[in-house]
Amino acid sequence: MLEAGQRALDVVEFAVAEMESSGLYVAGRGSAPNTAGYVELDASIMDGATREAGAVAAIVGVTNPIRVAKRVMQETPHVMLTGQGALAFARHQGCSEVDDPGTYYVLPVGVYANEIHEQKHGTVGAVALDQSGGLAAATSTGGTFGKLEGRVGDSPMIGAGTWADDDIAISCTGTGEHIIRAGGAISIAYKVKAGATPEQAIDEMLAEVKRLGGDAGIILVSGSGKIVMAYNSEGMKRAAVSASSPLVVATFA
Repeated sequence: MLEAGQRALDVVEFAVAEMESSGLYVAGRGSAPNTAGYVELDASIMDGATREAGAVAAIVGVTNPIRVAKRVMQETPHVMLTGQGALAFARHQGCSEVDDPGTYYVLPVGVYANEIHEQKHGTVGAVALDQSGGLAAATSTGGTFGKLEGRVGDSPMIGAGTWADDDIAISCTGTGEHIIRAGGAISIAYKVKAGATPEQAIDEMLAEVKRLGGDAGIILVSGSGKIVMAYNSEGMKRAAVSASSPLVVATFA
């Protein structure tokens, strides 16, 4: 898509929607129910060139929350819609809904039935730099397993789980409460603006997450094409490719 000249914003939406629909990850189809017994989803997307952004939190019954988030950005004056209001908006926009939650949702790869009430987490994200120099980021999650009804983490929060501007695009994964308290994606962007390298900025943010008792992972692409994928946990499912570097796919170091 990037080679064909498509915008970074459309590429990150497509990538995240594919991961949501796959059921392989803790987002979209691979999400687990909250303590009230039903699935709530969070997602956000941001266009670096315009700083336009959209998000949904605690939305129920849509197949691709990232597509709803993009519609929020494009079709409303708001940045975030939540709960019933987000679902009503999605329906008004004709977004795809889940027909039968009992058969639609599946356990993602690496998660077992006895773990869905534990405080495990997972997120999908994408960042992209297009041929015009445009940057974009998108993030989506089903939240932590065993979460309370209505819980919202960093993923739908612009500046926490997702950030894009003229110079950088960032998506975060990990324990959302700790990422929020550590400053999140925007803290990395501001450190880079102040002169830090992306690697240094990410390391400082991850160290703060760790100090607060959590773990996290970051994917980042800069306006110069630098790609950084870093984490302070045992592993992070990740992949990257560019016009100047071959495809990289990994989970562990």
